[in-house]
Order: sequence, then structure tokens, then C-alpha cells
Amino acid sequence: MKQFILICLSLYSCCSLSAQSINKIIKEKEVRRIEKILSADDMQGRQTFTPGIEKASAFIEAEFKKIGLQPFNDASNFHQEFYMYQSKTAKAKVIIDGKVIADSMVASFSYLPEIAFTEKSDIEVVKINRGDKFSPKFYQYYQSKKNLLVMVDTAFSSQMKNVQKMERVSPEPGKNTIVFVLDNAAANTFSIAVTSQLIKKPLNNVVGVLPGKSKPDEYVVFSGHYDHLGISKPGKDEPSEGRDSIYNGANDDAAGTTAVIMLAKYFKKLNSNERTILFAAFVAEETGGFGSKYFSKQLAPEKVMAMFNIEMIGTDSKWGKNSAYITGFEKTDLGAILQKNLKGSSFSFYPDPYPDQQLFYRSDNATLARLGVPAHTISTSKMDNEPNYHKVSDEIGTLDLKNMTAIIKAIAVSSLSIISGADTPSRVDSTKLR
Repeated sequence: MKQFILICLSLYSCCSLSAQSINKIIKEKEVRRIEKILSADDMQGRQTFTPGIEKASAFIEAEFKKIGLQPFNDASNFHQEFYMYQSKTAKAKVIIDGKVIADSMVASFSYLPEIAFTEKSDIEVVKINRGDKFSPKFYQYYQSKKNLLVMVDTAFSSQMKNVQKMERVSPEPGKNTIVFVLDNAAANTFSIAVTSQLIKKPLNNVVGVLPGKSKPDEYVVFSGHYDHLGISKPGKDEPSEGRDSIYNGANDDAAGTTAVIMLAKYFKKLNSNERTILFAAFVAEETGGFGSKYFSKQLAPEKVMAMFNIEMIGTDSKWGKNSAYITGFEKTDLGAILQKNLKGSSFSFYPDPYPDQQLFYRSDNATLARLGVPAHTISTSKMDNEPNYHKVSDEIGTLDLKNMTAIIKAIAVSSLSIISGADTPSRVDSTKLR
């Protein structure tokens, strides 16, 4: 009973201080500063294994240090380093139904030095047909553990360009092979030969900790990914977009990373969190969520009370300003808790309006969610019509920074009862996840 009273008093004090201080801490000017740096041209699109991603990491680390966070697990710095295998295709020859397929129509994900398949091999032929939702189908096949030949309808030529730009990375060599081919052939007969160069390289998440006062072994996670797509060849890959060649990723996901930094600044100033808060900027989301997968292995899932993954909050949602949606809303009561805490405000959280896109499984919340954690992604991205998604036009000038600032404030205020320990969201029933 005494502990309950202390929690209630702490929550009351926290909410009172929150109302007084939030506008002084989470300012649009500061949101703009961080967003502008992360999405600047000199970050080179923040692609994995590039100087740009290292520069972005150093910036986030410096912000965490300035805020006064602690490293995770007694590390010497905010790096959470791990190793991945980068695969570069040296040579590929693909013949489908007697027709030689041009390299520009092929994207192979192979993590063996050499592979060779025919229709008689242990490989399954699947298709992405005209009329399918491309992204859910792509991620379904990309995450498969089988050898796959994926025949992609030519209606998806622009989407295949994005697939070809993806960095080929794997946590281990010898993984299955997946080959995407842009062609409408039946693939009754085929011959696939790919030679790849494998290089073991380091990557790192950036993780900062704000220790909890009375519940230090219970964690709340705020996260976003700081990697993006890098640099394209101007005039070739994106002829309709002029000479711009840098995928700045202002919305995807410099916006989410900016939110994580701002929330760290806010909760550190508030200094009233009963539960420990982890602030994580993940690497390699665009290549398969490998940063968040590694991060998830460092935690006992039963100790993680909630995860707020923040992805693309820089544009207005389908409901307009002062709103955002939560993926997997129906899987726990986290969304209901956030709505309750915002009652009487002008801000609203909604269930994900794009269930056919399978967004709950496509961002950095997915790994912990599969372990039962109430881990959800907060977003405003209009996935049926987001004009700058995965394009070089995703720049800071396309963002509504005033509304983005309001979203960050709403996340801060709505999460207070979870951070204080007054509310604990229900767990994900992992037996019902695909």
C-alpha cells in the first residue's frame, strides 16, 4: 500500500512538473536543429558501412553524453557494437525459361561465396503479382528462411529499384539465398549462378540509459533507427528527380531518432522515472532490422515493460495534425493507456489504418513483440500515399516540424504513467503472431 501511494505521489508530481516544463524542453527550434543535422547532405544518406552512418552515430552519442545518459550494461561508451557480413555480388547470371535476364532486373541476397540453382534444386518459386501489396509481400519473402526465386511483376519496376539499392547484410554466412527477378515469366525452367564477396564488418546501435529510481530492473524503451539508403547515381536510378543523389531520410527515420534524443532530454530534466528508460538508435533497420534484433538479445524480455518505437512522424497523418497511429494497437492495451493519459488534450492516437501493410512486423518493434513485449511503432506515415517515402526528396523541407514537435510531446506525456510504474501494459500473445 505504501509503495502504491508513493507511486501515485510520484506520478502526480511528475505530471505537474511535466505540464510546467515540457514546452521549455521539447522545443521546435531544438527539434529542427537535431533533424537538420541528421538529414544533412554530409551524412551521405546514413547507409550501413559508410562514413555517413559513423558520423550520424558520433552525433547521437555526443547528444546522449551532453544530456547526461549512462552507457548500457556498464559499457565504456554508448556504442552497442556487433558484427555483420556484407555481401557484394561479383557476378550473376540468371536465365528464366530460356531468356537471359539483365542484371538491372535482378536483386540477389546470397551469403555464400557461390551458389547455383536450377528448377531441380532445393529452391521454391514464388511470385509478387500485379495487384498485390508489394511491401508486405517483399518482406514476407525477404525474411524467409528458404531458398526462393521471387518473380516480380513488371508493374513493380520502381519498387525493384529500391530492392536493388538495399545493402546485403547477414549476421552469419551461409544463410539461405533469395533472388528477386523483375519479369512476368512462369519460371518453369531456370538457371541461377551468383558469385559473392563476403566481408565481416562492425556496426553499432547507440544506446543510452536513464536508471530508474524504485524499479531499476523494469525497462521502458524509446527507439528509432538512424540508418537510411545512402547515395544513388543521379540521372540513372532517379531520372525523374533531377540531379539530387542523396537519400537524406529526413522522415525515415531521422524524425524518429530526433524524437528519441528529445525524449531523452525531457525525461532526464524531469528526473522522476521510477522505471529505467533505455533510449536506442538502431542501425541496419533498412536491411532487415538487424540492429534491433541484436539489441533485443541483450535484454530479458520479461523485464521490458513497454517499447515505443518511433518511425516517420514528420508528416501529417491521414487524420491531420495532432494525431498518430500505433501499429498492432489491438495486441495489447498500451494504446488505450496512452489515449487515457491524453484525455482532454487536442492529441489523439489511433489504431494502425493500414493493416494490409503488416507494419507491426516491419519495424524495429517486431523482435521484442514476438517475445511478448508490448512493443509498438508510433507513426504518421500515410503508407498508401507517402510521396517521399524511400526517395531522394525525403528532405527536411518536406516535414511539418511544428506538428512533429507536438507528436513528441504527446508521446512524452502519454507514457508518463508507464514510466512511473502506475500502469503496466498487457503483454503480446506471441502464440498468435505470424
